Amino acid sequence: MRFDRLVAVLLLLQRREQVTAAEVSRELDVSERTARRDLEALAMAGVPVYSVRGRGGGWRLVGGARTDLSGLTASEARALFVAVGPASGATPAMKAALRKLVHALPKPFQVEAEAAASSLVVDPQRWGASRIEPRPPRFLDELQDAVIRGVQVSLGYVDGKGVETRRTVHPLGIVAKGPVWYLVSNTGTGRRVFRIDRVSSADPTENPVQRPGDFDLAESWNEIAEEVDRKRTPLEVSAVCTPEGIDVLRMALGDRLDVGGPTTDGRVAVVIRGPNEYILAGELSGLVEWVEVTAPPGVRDRMASIGNALVERYGRPRTGGGLHSS
Repeated sequence: MRFDRLVAVLLLLQRREQVTAAEVSRELDVSERTARRDLEALAMAGVPVYSVRGRGGGWRLVGGARTDLSGLTASEARALFVAVGPASGATPAMKAALRKLVHALPKPFQVEAEAAASSLVVDPQRWGASRIEPRPPRFLDELQDAVIRGVQVSLGYVDGKGVETRRTVHPLGIVAKGPVWYLVSNTGTGRRVFRIDRVSSADPTENPVQRPGDFDLAESWNEIAEEVDRKRTPLEVSAVCTPEGIDVLRMALGDRLDVGGPTTDGRVAVVIRGPNEYILAGELSGLVEWVEVTAPPGVRDRMASIGNALVERYGRPRTGGGLHSS
């Protein structure tokens, strides 16, 4: 916490020609004694800061010394340190740019910066998953460049059925969804999303992109993601769940679960989304200890059928002492 405060004091000094301990105290919500100690610590650490005595005095930076981080808060500066570390998913060019910003801090902070950069490890692989790291798709750099320069692209694309087509697109942005990269574009038939790993060629043109004035990539992607989720999980099941089973459902179903209010019998109303009756019945059959499906009837019927099959296979005692080979 003190490192964050010291960076905050330094940035405060850069924004103003002079500060007093009282002003630092108010800005950082610490006592004046703590603020004074932090200012003295900056000077002792080698930061070019000095005190002006007497009436109208305070603390100043020698020669108005500044760094390229003058517009950042302390927490934002620390976030930069983490972003250049080994856990970051940033590209090499982005890491290099961030390191230049980090190195603009006074040298006394470099040790803390390096500690922050190596303080976090992110392992994106689930337990039991393949350790093969996905590589960025082939045409990612070309498409990102087209987005930045705002030029149209002649795009070769292979769809899910293996059919290759070519079209001219207006690149609007790029999104990474898990290990998969997508290009959001306008086309002659409206807004489209392309998996970049299916792009077979990307030839930029000199024609400018026709970009909607109110376009926001994050908002557009949220709309696209919601539409994709609806198409992937079109079936909704209504059910009731015991209160102690809600956490189990959340772990099993993730964002396909919508939790409602309590029912008259003390259970909780829920809505569960899935691709079809068969898959949902199979999933929910293993959760019958907590969940009762109320609709649609087709899911209830399939669950009953699964239950009968389970009783038929496992409900009777085995005979013959197990399997024998002849």
